[in-house]
Parts: sequence; C-alpha cells; structure tokens
Amino acid sequence: MSGIGVPEDLRDPAHFVDAERTIDVNVLGTIRVVDAFTPHLLARGSGTIVTVSSGIGFLPFPLMASYGASKAAVHAYSEALRAQLAGTGVDVAELVPPAVATSMGTSNPNALDLGAFGAEVMTLLAQDPTPHEVLVQGVLMHRWAERDGTYDDLVAQRSRALATLPGRSGTAA
Repeated sequence: MSGIGVPEDLRDPAHFVDAERTIDVNVLGTIRVVDAFTPHLLARGSGTIVTVSSGIGFLPFPLMASYGASKAAVHAYSEALRAQLAGTGVDVAELVPPAVATSMGTSNPNALDLGAFGAEVMTLLAQDPTPHEVLVQGVLMHRWAERDGTYDDLVAQRSRALATLPGRSGTAA
C-alpha cells in the first residue's frame, strides 16, 4: 500500500488537484492492490490482506484534509472488505499508523522512529489471531479520542498548523 498527503488550503479551489491525486493514490490505489490479490487469496482459501489507513483517519489534522478523508475511506473499505471475505479463509487487517518518520513525516517532531514503529508493528502482527486493527501505542490517542472525550481539544490543537498556510495569521480560526 502506498500513501501520499500534502498540506491543503481548503479556502483555495486550487487544492482540488492535490485532493484528487491524494484520493486516487490512497483510496483507489488501495482498492487496486486489494483487487489484484483477492482472487488469488480466495482460490488458495487463506491469507491476510493488510491495508494501511492512518490515525489521521480517526482524528483529523486540518492541514491535510484530503489525506485524512482518504484514510477514513480506507478504514471503511477495510471494514467492508473484512465483512465480505468473512468465512473465506482470507483475513483483513488494517494497519493504523500515527505520524512516522518517513519522507512524509520527517517535519513532525512527534513522528515515531521508523525502526521502532516497524518493530512494534511486527510484534502486533505476530499475534494469533492477527488483530483487525493493528494499533501501535503511538496511535491510540488518535483512535480513541472520541471515546476518551479528547477529540475536540486535540482537533483544536492540530488546527494551529493552519497558521502555516500562506496568507494566514498566527491564529487558526
């Protein structure tokens, strides 16, 4: 699975080009990959499809709206795929990363080290059965923000990044 995401100013209709590309790669790309492997796995009667969503699909980062929407779509698609493949021997696991120090996450000082993230993911994937949602410790605050009552405050904190957009003041109103 691949993913892309860039900052967007939703006040500027020019963001649509980036939004369209993000949706194409993140959502339709996921569907294309799944479709390429599903017939083979069904014929075998076993296997696991691992999709990759994001903590931003559960707790938006307003600076990257289309990225968050695309990853929320991958989550919904993964849930539907799991239901449709139930009883076939083909499982569906959804990897839900937080910010990870990759080419997309290097500017985030809170991004998890890629090696540490990978090690934690491999430990979680080794569980039997494989969890439906592979949630590293660093993404739990994203995944459970609504349940924990922290959602509004965290979205407000994340909205501060909007001030980095051209023409925005130091506030993210």
